[in-house]
Order: sequence, then structure tokens, then C-alpha cells
Amino acid sequence: MIEVEIDSIRISLVTQHRIVMLKEIDGDRQVPIWIGPCEADAITIELQDVKVARPVTHDLLKNVIGEMGGRVSHVLVKELNDGIFHARLYIDANGKDLDIDCRPSDAIALAVRVKVPIFIAEAVMEEVSILPEADIQEQGEESAEAAPSPEPEEADAFIDFLDSLDFDDFDEES
Repeated sequence: MIEVEIDSIRISLVTQHRIVMLKEIDGDRQVPIWIGPCEADAITIELQDVKVARPVTHDLLKNVIGEMGGRVSHVLVKELNDGIFHARLYIDANGKDLDIDCRPSDAIALAVRVKVPIFIAEAVMEEVSILPEADIQEQGEESAEAAPSPEPEEADAFIDFLDSLDFDDFDEES
């Protein structure tokens, strides 16, 4: 098992789907897991310490487990079958160890509430992990350093073009 932490929750600009990025604590690999908007909101609310008027579903689950004498010890993204992640909740309930099947999004939302470790099985990490892209700002700096300077005649042509523009022709309302 590899311990991970939530690196980010991202939203696809095209599909509006949410993706939670789990990053290994002792490394750089990340695992993207598609989650629903409600679960993404539940995770975000807890991570950002947003106070809600009434308990959300994962608060209810936390409260029920606690009131029944249980304690979540950790959660595990255990396997990937046919493109679907499967997770497990590990709960100590009055001396009895429970291993409960659940969706990773629910496991993560509960884990952040009860402040327990999140793990990913080594086989899952090996199969689907990615390395993060270089920081965009660093990429920009590298691109700027690698970009050749324009030839003087190209710069002069651009300056001539700018000088030829009549900014009064630009209508602010169109």
C-alpha cells in the first residue's frame, strides 16, 4: 500500500467532470480518479473548512460510525476493474475489524473528515499513475529562454504595423 494525499480537485473545461488527483506522499506519482460533482464538493468543503448549516452525507456517515462506537482506521483504493476504481473502508467497530466496499470518492470524502490516511494499492499505482506536468510558469520561462530573438527587420516590420494602426477606428461597443 502506498500512502497518498489529495493534490488537487480539477474540473474538465470541456465536460465539467471532476477529477481528484491523489499524489503519493513519498514520491511524485499521481493517480487521477473521476468523481461526481457532489463528492468533489464534499471533499472541497472539508478541505477548505467551510461550515455548512446541516450535515452533508459524509458528515452523517462519520457521525453514524462514531455513535455506533466505530472508528475509521484508513481507506484504500484497492483495485481497478474494467476501468472502475474500487475502494475499501477499514473500520474498527467495538473490537471487530470491518472491511467495507465503497466508491473511492466516498472513501476520500470520509477520510478527510475523520483525518485518516488514504492508501492506494501498489498494483493500482503501477497501472494508472502519471507523473505531474512541469509547472506552467517554469515551462513559460524555459520557452522564453529557448525562443530565438526576432531579426531586426522582423521587429521593424512589426513596429511599422503598429504605427499604421489608427486606434480611433476601434469601436469599444463592437
